[in-house]
Amino acid sequence: MSFHAHPAAAGLLFVWIASVGCGRSDAPTSAPDAHEEHEHDGEHEEREVAALVLSPEQRARYGVSVEAAGPGPIDSGHELLGEVHANGDRLAHIVPRFPGVVKDVRRTAGDEVHAGDVLAVIESSESLVSYELRTLIDGVVIEKHLTLGEAVDRDRQAFVVADLSTVWVELSLYQKDFGRVRPGQRVRVQAVAGGAAADGEVSYVAPAIDPETRTTTARVELANPDRSWRPGMFVTARGHDPVPAEVRVPSDAVQLREGQRVVFVETPDGFVPRTVTLGREGATQLEIATGLAAGERVATGNTFLLKAELGKGAAEHAH
Repeated sequence: MSFHAHPAAAGLLFVWIASVGCGRSDAPTSAPDAHEEHEHDGEHEEREVAALVLSPEQRARYGVSVEAAGPGPIDSGHELLGEVHANGDRLAHIVPRFPGVVKDVRRTAGDEVHAGDVLAVIESSESLVSYELRTLIDGVVIEKHLTLGEAVDRDRQAFVVADLSTVWVELSLYQKDFGRVRPGQRVRVQAVAGGAAADGEVSYVAPAIDPETRTTTARVELANPDRSWRPGMFVTARGHDPVPAEVRVPSDAVQLREGQRVVFVETPDGFVPRTVTLGREGATQLEIATGLAAGERVATGNTFLLKAELGKGAAEHAH
């Protein structure tokens, strides 16, 4: 094996390695832009591969670390979109008992109420006797649909009271998701805008598909003691069921380069790009199906820098 050095613009050192190896189809693939010269006998080939050399100080400065590939679980990378709703089992739609006229309004939207509290007073149109409209549950008034002096009847709800100590998260499932989500499955729910996050369990999956959206619904019930989950919030959810992999690497170890997935393998000469094939993809871990063996050490962290500097070095080397 021979090599020669080439300085990169950022002060990093490239070593272009000319290595001879058998042209086996199962051998790891070198970088996509590597120059190949086949020997005349057709049994061997010479490859010129860029190795990027970083000193320990440069690794610390640029946020590049090294981790050994190996077996371990792949966290679920499948993400579902959903929305927070009031718990339907703790939601009261309060309607007048008799048609009448509103004589007094004592609560409005946003008010905390307790079971037995009077929300409004209505004079019956038939008996002209006033009666009180009360809530039967503790909660928050989330809707009010009457005003003083207004005529009301039983066909329209006057108040909606919700007990928000728990909420329902309703996740939209497309047909491709049906086999991935089941009752009892643990999920991690995260507010889209950041902030609130919690673990929960799928309690229900609707048996029918909405003919308009072509989706069905999975439900997760979450405790909400501090009211951080508000009805109408958009959320994402990921499954907690890990799957085993023989070779995995952190997701930040893999970069897309010229249409191929590559990792940067640590060698005595420096970091060398290696084309790999991915298996299952998790949120933080990726399974390597081919191209990398357990125990090989790869760059992690700010590997985008290696990809960028490799491209610069290859361009300069070409000239």
